[in-house]
Amino acid sequence: MTITTLDTPTAKPLLDWYDRHHRDLPWRISPGVAAGGVRPDPYRVWLSEVMLQQTTVQAVKPYFAKFLQRWPEVTDLAEAETDAVMAAWAGLGYYARARNLKKCAEAVAKEHGGVFPDTEEGLKSLPGIGDYTAAAVAAIAFNRQAAVMDGNVERVISRLYAIETPLPAGKPLMKEKVARLTPATRPGDFAQAMMDLGATICTPKRPACSLCPFRGACAALKLSDPELFPVKAAKKEKPVRQGAAFVAVTADGEILLRRRAESGLLGGMTEVPTTAWTARLDGETSAAAAPFEAAWQACGTVIHVFTHFELRLSIWRAAIAGKVDDRPNDGWWEPVTNLEAQALPTIMKKAIAAAIPLAFKTSKG
Repeated sequence: MTITTLDTPTAKPLLDWYDRHHRDLPWRISPGVAAGGVRPDPYRVWLSEVMLQQTTVQAVKPYFAKFLQRWPEVTDLAEAETDAVMAAWAGLGYYARARNLKKCAEAVAKEHGGVFPDTEEGLKSLPGIGDYTAAAVAAIAFNRQAAVMDGNVERVISRLYAIETPLPAGKPLMKEKVARLTPATRPGDFAQAMMDLGATICTPKRPACSLCPFRGACAALKLSDPELFPVKAAKKEKPVRQGAAFVAVTADGEILLRRRAESGLLGGMTEVPTTAWTARLDGETSAAAAPFEAAWQACGTVIHVFTHFELRLSIWRAAIAGKVDDRPNDGWWEPVTNLEAQALPTIMKKAIAAAIPLAFKTSKG
C-alpha cells in the first residue's frame, strides 16, 4: 500500500513562481523593480484595490488610467467635485465605492496631510476601507505582514488545505491559513502572487495543476478534485423586481434627468425618472406613474441583474415640444449629446438606449 504524503506549504515556491510569471499591471511594481528598493505608491494601490472589488482586471484598467490622468495624487481627488468623481466612475458598478473613494481621499488629505496611514488599523480608520483593503494596502504598499484574502486567494487556500467548510462560513479558517503562510519578508509580493495564481493557474474551472508551484502541497489535488473547492453554500434564487423608467426628449434633443438620493442603491448617481422600485419592493410599471402628462409610448423592457435581485424596467418614451415646468424638483434637461459626461449607471444607459437607440453613439466622450 502506497501512502501519499504532502509537502508542507511554504511561501518560497510561490514567490519563485511569481518572480518569473507575475502579471504586469498598471498599479503594480514588478518584483525586479521592488528588489531595487522602489515601493508601490499607496494611492495607486488603494485606488486599484477599491476598483477591483467585484470587478475584473480588464474592466478596471481604463478606469484606473482615467482617474490617474484626472487626479494624479490623492489630494487632487480630495479636491475634485463629487459629481465629477461619480461621472468618471459611471459604468464600473457598486457605486457606494465611488462615494467612499471621495470621502477617503478627503480624510487622507485633511486628517493625514495627504499621506496614507501605514498600518492595517490606521487604514481601517479611513472611510470605506474594510479588512480586505486595509490588509492589501498595508502589505503591498507598506510591506506589512498582513493576511490578504480576496476571491482568488479563497480559491487557492481552500484547495491547498482542502477546506470543506462552505463559504462564507469557511472564511475565518481560510484567513487563518493565509496568515500563517504569509511571510515576514515580501508579504506584498506574496499577496499579489496568491492573487495571480488564482487568476491564471488555480482557476475556477480546469485549473492548470501541473504548472502550480503548490502542486506538491495541495491537499485537494492529492485527495480529491480541486474543482470541488471552495465549497459554496446553495445559492438562494434572486427575486425579480418590476419598475418603470421614463425617457422624455424635447424637440431640440434634451432629455430629462435627475439625481438619486445619496443613500441607498445607486446613491448619488444620475437617472431618468423612474418609479419607486427597490431591492425589496416593486414599483409601478405603467405610464400612469410618469412624472408629467405626455404621449408616453412603450419601448419594451430592459433587464439588469444586481447582486441581490433582478430588475425589469418597463421603458416609456415621450417626444415633447419643449421643456415642461412641472418636472421633478431635482430634475434638469441635459443635451443627449452630453450623456457620456453624466454619472449614469449601466441600468440607466440601458433604459435610455431602449428609448433612444443612437443616444450613446452620438454622445460626446
